[in-house]
Amino acid sequence: MSSNGTLKDGRQLDRIDAYAKHWQKDLKTNTDADTENRNADYENVVNGYYDGATELYEWGWGSCFHFSRFYKGEAFNQSIARHEHFLASKMNLKPGMRVLDVGCGIGGPAREIARFADVHITGLNNNQFQINRATRYTAKAGLSDQVTFVKGDFMKLSEQFGENSFDAVYAIEATVHAPSFEGVYGEILKVLKPGGIFGVYEWVMTPEWDPKNPVHKQIAHEIEISSGIPEMRPLAVSRRAFDNVGFEVLYEEDLAERPDPIAWYYPLEGDIFKAQTLYDLFMCWRISWSGRIISHSAIWFMEKVGLVPKGTVEVTEQLKHALKGIVDGGKTKLFTPMYLVVARKPQ
Repeated sequence: MSSNGTLKDGRQLDRIDAYAKHWQKDLKTNTDADTENRNADYENVVNGYYDGATELYEWGWGSCFHFSRFYKGEAFNQSIARHEHFLASKMNLKPGMRVLDVGCGIGGPAREIARFADVHITGLNNNQFQINRATRYTAKAGLSDQVTFVKGDFMKLSEQFGENSFDAVYAIEATVHAPSFEGVYGEILKVLKPGGIFGVYEWVMTPEWDPKNPVHKQIAHEIEISSGIPEMRPLAVSRRAFDNVGFEVLYEEDLAERPDPIAWYYPLEGDIFKAQTLYDLFMCWRISWSGRIISHSAIWFMEKVGLVPKGTVEVTEQLKHALKGIVDGGKTKLFTPMYLVVARKPQ
């Protein structure tokens, strides 16, 4: 049963149960064939992950499934909104623009950016469960005339929308799920009008990452298996893809490199002493060892009695790997979730 009172359908239940089978948990037994299979089946990999993880994300993180930088004394939700405003500002979004949100989740960023920039946003998602929740939350916010959602494949954008359809496109920590950066960036280029702007926060391994280093590769693998990502790729691969498909890069920066007094990954550390507000304190506790034990026990019981789908506990276990992989990647500066690129489609 989902929290909006509707049962997940049989296909969703099968995807959740089968999700973990796309990975070898032991990195030593993970082969190139496993990676190729995940890339080939990326739609089911992503759907299986988010069918099981969406409500867990909402409970632990809120309606905006992304990271952000933190100022000292800044509340978590304020930081999340500022991260979205920063992207909209760098893209120079103007009132009335038609904008596409690629990989929109449950619509939290779309609603915030629509209010901030007074633009009309179409959110694209290949997960119907998330679309249903996004539509409901958007109606509740009174934004249904300004923000809409459609089901689709971001590797086939031009088939769904036609070429030269949008003034701007953005993606927040979503295109990492694509089987290739060139494939998804190329589709985004097609649906942009000439002169249109694409802005993205990309998940990449930094130039410090060495795929031949077993420790480095283990961190990438933990991020993959815990976040529904077919393959983590180096920053240089993302940057090169913009040139390869024909974008003109206007701005690029790894925001994780800024010398912030509070690290972007601090909410995942479970360190309650870094919390900035009472709400943040509760959120950090949920990630702490005691909070995880209580959460895991509750989810195990709910799965046993049928309140959540079979496989939800397994997805929860994968999220634990995310805590370690992402925090380790952040501390060692081998991983960033906020490589920002703003690019323009040539006139």
